[in-house]
Amino acid sequence: MSATPAIETRGLRKVYPLPKPAKAVSSPFGPPPARPEGTPPPAGAREVLALDGLDLEIGTGEFFGLLGPNGAGKTTTIGILTTRVLPSGGSAKVSGHDVVKESVAVKQRIGVVPQRANPDMSLSVRENLVFHASYFGIPRGVATAHAQMLLERFGMGEKANGKVNELSGGQQQRLMIARALMHEPEVLFLDEPTVGLDPQARLALWEILREMHAQGRTIVFTTHYMDEADRLGDRLAIVDKGKLLAIDTPARLKEQAPGGTLVQLTLDGPAAPVVESARTLPGLVKIEARDGVVMAYAERPGEVIPGLLKLSEQSGRTVRDIHLVPPSLETLFVAMTGRGLQ
Repeated sequence: MSATPAIETRGLRKVYPLPKPAKAVSSPFGPPPARPEGTPPPAGAREVLALDGLDLEIGTGEFFGLLGPNGAGKTTTIGILTTRVLPSGGSAKVSGHDVVKESVAVKQRIGVVPQRANPDMSLSVRENLVFHASYFGIPRGVATAHAQMLLERFGMGEKANGKVNELSGGQQQRLMIARALMHEPEVLFLDEPTVGLDPQARLALWEILREMHAQGRTIVFTTHYMDEADRLGDRLAIVDKGKLLAIDTPARLKEQAPGGTLVQLTLDGPAAPVVESARTLPGLVKIEARDGVVMAYAERPGEVIPGLLKLSEQSGRTVRDIHLVPPSLETLFVAMTGRGLQ
């Protein structure tokens, strides 16, 4: 890994303005209906803070994973680094080039693999790659040879003249990676690259990504699979609510996980009363309430579960679900964010 960072952000911020509420119009039929659930927040809330002073440094040649629950700021971060989203403050550089002031230079140095494959269905498999290369001024003859080489490398050489809709989901995702590599980018961005793929296709894609990494390419990926993050990433960053919570190797992050197995009891009401009465239960390493969920860490979970169930009943709560999570990246993630990655 080179001493020169491939990616560097300093105090990165992004604020999304909310749409202004429609002006109320008087009606002979009475007042308008109440605001439905899920619509924009009440008056006074005029913006959403997606990134709140994010500092990141990713080394050249690093395989870097960005983890966070939905709404954590991962997609916004990738959007800024790939020049699709303008930051509201701070700075970001890719391969030493500012993503705002030198966006063209950044685009020439990055490859982007979207979460959902978006090939041109009217073109053949090879034509999808050649057409993409034309955006970067690559001569057609050179692009055609390079496209065939990539397809052979990804086990799709015999599909070159076929239509994209004849490809499986895993093959389409491999096509997206091949497309992103047509102009030999220095940094490859992948947004949840294996979502929706079957286990065999996921493993095949992992091997391709490991091969890209072995060649010295910088890879930045987001994922909702803890095992994927653990197996692929040199380092991982956990973000939530636009802030960086932790960053380290998978092994060192797992060492930070709270001791014992995490016992999650989902209740039909606030968990705080149960947690307060459970603090003296023997065998607990740590316990806390997160809204309607009891989060208890115990070396021997089987010994504490009966006591937690009894205290829940005494507090007038019904236990809707019990979930056990052994010490892992997931327990650290839940301890930091209060929710799972899925």
